[in-house]
Amino acid sequence: MSADVGYCRVSTADQNPDHQIDALLRAGVDRTNIHLDKASGAKASRPKLDLVLQLLREGDALKVTRLDRLSRSVLHLVTLGAELRERKIGLHVIEQGIDTDTAEGRAMFGMLSVLAELQRELILANTMDGLASARARGRVGGRRPRLSEDQAALAQELYDARVKTVQQIADLFGVPRSTVYGHLNKETTVPRQPKTSSAGRG
Repeated sequence: MSADVGYCRVSTADQNPDHQIDALLRAGVDRTNIHLDKASGAKASRPKLDLVLQLLREGDALKVTRLDRLSRSVLHLVTLGAELRERKIGLHVIEQGIDTDTAEGRAMFGMLSVLAELQRELILANTMDGLASARARGRVGGRRPRLSEDQAALAQELYDARVKTVQQIADLFGVPRSTVYGHLNKETTVPRQPKTSSAGRG
């Protein structure tokens, strides 16, 4: 039997989640199936979201009030959307009218994918320009082996999506592996789960 699972997120412990909870209840989610994270900052762990992704099964639907409650990064959002689609799980965004069970909803995610790819290319292009400038000044890699906020977000997405290893990400940005590890979300970095097919799901 399919189920609707609701997810809420507030940025600080002081923010009131009632608006999100009420919207999910009106959308047909049972109160016992609503999960709330209190997280601030892009790198903060979200244990309830991790739990929700474990609970969801083929035919279920994940419901949120807005996309920014689910993710602050377009890249992460697209990766998550692709995972849900692969697992045949619907995504319903109540206030923004997105439902991936419909052609319009799938088209919306397609547009997000294009924007995410553009964002990724721009970050990489800026990184390459910066490295070229540093080399021209005789400083390979530059003096500050740090990643910008956009680069750190991209490094996390490349790692989470298992597109590149930490060493490959470090090479891409011209920084040591330790710098990449310093920016990765420790909650998702250790342990790293191998990519598996959905054939063995019960």
